Amino acid sequence: MRTLNQASAFRRRTGSGPYVIAEIGVNHEGSLDLARRLVELAASAGADCVKFQTYKAETLASKDSRSYWDLSLEPTQSQFSLFKKYDGFNAPEYEALAAHAHSCGVAFASTPFDINAVEMLAPLVHFYKIASADITNEPLLAACARQHKPVLLSTGASYLSEIDAAVRILRQFLPAADIGILHCVLSYPTAATDANLKAIEHIARVFPEHPVGYSDHTTPDDAMLVLTRAFTLGAAIIEKHFTHDKSLPGNDHYHAMDASDMKRFRSSVALVQTADGSAIKTVFPAEKNARLYARRSLVAARTLPAGHVITTADLLAKRPAAGLPPAALEWVIGKQLVKEVVEDDFLTVEHFTSQPRGSDQV
Repeated sequence: MRTLNQASAFRRRTGSGPYVIAEIGVNHEGSLDLARRLVELAASAGADCVKFQTYKAETLASKDSRSYWDLSLEPTQSQFSLFKKYDGFNAPEYEALAAHAHSCGVAFASTPFDINAVEMLAPLVHFYKIASADITNEPLLAACARQHKPVLLSTGASYLSEIDAAVRILRQFLPAADIGILHCVLSYPTAATDANLKAIEHIARVFPEHPVGYSDHTTPDDAMLVLTRAFTLGAAIIEKHFTHDKSLPGNDHYHAMDASDMKRFRSSVALVQTADGSAIKTVFPAEKNARLYARRSLVAARTLPAGHVITTADLLAKRPAAGLPPAALEWVIGKQLVKEVVEDDFLTVEHFTSQPRGSDQV
């Protein structure tokens, strides 16, 4: 599993586990007060970073741009119409949010969708996030990289060759450790059967110098198993849309996580890490009593007098491991008892005239 030591720009504030980005996006719906509240909720729930989206509808989508999301959940037919609803934040709002994030102890980031946004965000963000749909937008990639800020690259709906081309542009200005690559499926919402989480391992093999993570669009399950599985497959960075109310209408509420979801995810990760244990198979201290009391020994099936020659019918193997182990059976057969044993007595080397080979280990 990749560790956060390989993700220098994306280490957790405290402890271990993945670097978790609460993607607030535009779930603030144009309210600065709500945006601040979402920052606070994410920070208190265990996020390492809060992220927004910085765009103007006029420079992002043409007015006849068709939707690519589930219209039964978000009925807006046009990308332009949807983006126009919540593109009112400008430099003062982002400056306020960056300061608020830092006061809450979390990093601040945003996804720029044009060059002006890149420049405006430069003094504010811990890193830039490149949206999956912009993985082939070479001017935007270069503009971000020229700021010498870390970059997270989402890879939804892209081929490996496109990821490689984008990484090559970023590598002209940034070290590998400052370029994170996120597996992503660009479908809203993403069905669990489409999440394709094992692609995380594939990306990590192809780009071993880069921190690798997962940007998720599945609807949160009760146990946050999708995100937990992504972590166990090597996702050192987890990005997930974040909201205060998953029942709200809108493209980024219904597949977002809330504070309770994030807390459950953190707990699941902590449990998984605790259960990982050692990479070496050995006997743990917790198993000491089991070795002694759950293993078997040879016992007398009935009372046997001194001088009796042992046969198979005279013996049973029963718990606990207080006498000769069952492995000593062949040595015991044909041996003569030097003293009486009663039913259920554990046979030991003292019952015989000589000791079996290896009995010093009994």
